Amino acid sequence: MGHFQMLLAGEVLRAKFRNSFARAEPLVPGKMTGIELDLRDRNHTFKQGHRIMVQIQSTWFPVIDRNPQTFVDIYTAKESDFQVATHTVYRSRSHPSYLELSVVP
Repeated sequence: MGHFQMLLAGEVLRAKFRNSFARAEPLVPGKMTGIELDLRDRNHTFKQGHRIMVQIQSTWFPVIDRNPQTFVDIYTAKESDFQVATHTVYRSRSHPSYLELSVVP
C-alpha cells in the first residue's frame, strides 16, 4: 500500500468567518493572518515512517458548496461572481506555521 493516503480529519472553515460566524471579515491581500482550526481529537496511531499531510484549499466542491471567494450569497451567485483564490502558508523562522498534535503515551 505504498503512497496510500487516508483522510483522518476534514474540517471546513471559511476564512471570512475565522473570528465570528455572526460577522464575516475579509482577508486583506498580502497581509499575514493567523487562523486556528480545531480538528478535534482522533484515535489514530502514526507508525514509524508514516507522514502527515495537511491540505489547505479554497474549495472542497462537491463535498461542500462552491466557494465564490467573494461576499455574495453562495446560493444565488452567478458564474461571474466566482474568483480565483491564492493561498500562502508561511513556514520560516520569522513566519512559522505549525501543527499541534496530542500524544497519548
